Amino acid sequence: MFQWYVVNTYSGHENKVKANLEHRIDSMGQRPRFRRVVVPTEQVIETKDGQKVTAEKRVLPGYVLVNMDLNDDAWMVVKNTPGVTGFVGAGSKPVPLQQGEVDRILKTGAANAERPRSQAEFTLGESVKVTSGPLSDFDGEIVDVNADQQKLKVLVDIFERQVPVELGFDQVKKID
Repeated sequence: MFQWYVVNTYSGHENKVKANLEHRIDSMGQRPRFRRVVVPTEQVIETKDGQKVTAEKRVLPGYVLVNMDLNDDAWMVVKNTPGVTGFVGAGSKPVPLQQGEVDRILKTGAANAERPRSQAEFTLGESVKVTSGPLSDFDGEIVDVNADQQKLKVLVDIFERQVPVELGFDQVKKID
């Protein structure tokens, strides 16, 4: 019976482990026991130097999902793959994921392919320079970050008074 299992890997080596595992599956004649090997990722919009950049981030760093029919041979193929540190589960027996968990993890990437999630590169108290709009070239301090709406609340000095101004991520850049 095919079920999803979580394989623990060295962090940052997920894609390499996926490639190694797929190669071992084919070379050891175990293709009928395996359906898919997945490194769950999602699209994220990052703002760097005032520019929006789309990047792909791992949903579960250090883990790879494997859909397989578990038996001793399949277990050995996965366990002895370079970069694999073991299965996730209690004791020596791997525990399969519930279907709801799998759907949530895998749909994270599919749902965000349509509308990428933004990731704030800004932190509270950070100094920024306004790059566009009527307040361009003013400096300010971040007092609020709203990553969902890609907005910042910045205290800008206008006529020797600090005035809160709401700006988009793309309207400011960090001051080094």
